[in-house]
Amino acid sequence: MTPEKLREIYGPASPHATAKTLSHFDMHCRHFIENATFLVVTTSDGTDLDVSPKGDAPGFVKIENDTTLLVPDRPGNNRIDGLMNILAYPKVAVFFMIPSIAETLRVNGTAEISDDQALCDAFKVNERSPKTVLRITAEEIFIHCGKASIRAGLWRPETWPESRPIPSMYQIVQDHSNLEVTSTDQSYAEQRYRETLY
Repeated sequence: MTPEKLREIYGPASPHATAKTLSHFDMHCRHFIENATFLVVTTSDGTDLDVSPKGDAPGFVKIENDTTLLVPDRPGNNRIDGLMNILAYPKVAVFFMIPSIAETLRVNGTAEISDDQALCDAFKVNERSPKTVLRITAEEIFIHCGKASIRAGLWRPETWPESRPIPSMYQIVQDHSNLEVTSTDQSYAEQRYRETLY
């Protein structure tokens, strides 16, 4: 496959798709980010890739200025693959989602990691501060159409499975790691989520 062949297959990009790219957060981008409760951050060390989900109440990502975002890093599994990638190669891509909204917002830019205590404390929830905060400087920002989420039925409850269609999280972890877990019951995973959310 070549770039020329791909362009022949797909044809030219629409004028709107090309012209909609911004380099700053206008009022529409700000409203989207202020209402987003879920995002994924894609990173690379120049060779390998990582995709890290992040979520919280609306407004958990702060807009520092017209080109800069602040994203708290809440407790997780401490693999910190994405953070390690940023140290090696600071380019990131961020994908914002708002429940019930088909469209998404994409931000490409560069990131740095801060452990400044005052900055971390500004994101305190339940008296707990994140260990670090990502400062992301945007280079490309654009709204993305909702076709994928519409096709997936992502926000249509009538399309959701009636019961969990896969084994419990800890059953999967045990099978993948060959290490024993405390319990493979999904209720245990949900209990751990409640206990360690922040």
